[in-house]
Amino acid sequence: MKKQMIISISREFGSGGHEIAENIARDLDLKFYDRGMLDEIAENMNVDVEVLQKYDEKPRNYMLSRRVGNHTNSMEEIIAEYQFDFIRKKAEEGESFVIVGRCAETVLKDFEELISIFITGERQHKIKRVMEHFNLPENKAIAKMLRHDRKRKQYHNRHSDAKWGDSRLYDLCINSSPLGIEGTIRVLENYIRERVE
Repeated sequence: MKKQMIISISREFGSGGHEIAENIARDLDLKFYDRGMLDEIAENMNVDVEVLQKYDEKPRNYMLSRRVGNHTNSMEEIIAEYQFDFIRKKAEEGESFVIVGRCAETVLKDFEELISIFITGERQHKIKRVMEHFNLPENKAIAKMLRHDRKRKQYHNRHSDAKWGDSRLYDLCINSSPLGIEGTIRVLENYIRERVE
């Protein structure tokens, strides 16, 4: 029987982390989960997926939400918990997969099969990548990059005891800029194979 592999990939915006994660999943023949998991969650909840996407990986709005004990009316918190339950269930069922974001390195930390990775990048490389990918001028690319990273940091720090991007939280942190996307994929796949074997 094939050994279970769970690979969580967190990333800075513009680092190519999502593309790297997709390629690793394809190359290692693993299921791939990102915000697309909301389709399955929405189907189970019998709601429109656009409703869930609106609140995906966002920090809760303190002005419009409240918490009493373990109960909250914050859609951001509710969607986060649904996703945490989803990936926890997949791990408990023995499924092998690559998961992008969703605080997976924290949610799944008790699974010894977990390999957690954080992908960073050099500022100018990230800006160039965002400019090209979204067809934006430099100033708008920088604003988009900062906005996304700020939201990711707030979301992560809300649901984790450790800080987003803190190297002690991950098995491996890597800068994708020196080797590029393909080189980074090769390094990570070699690392994953060594860990699994």
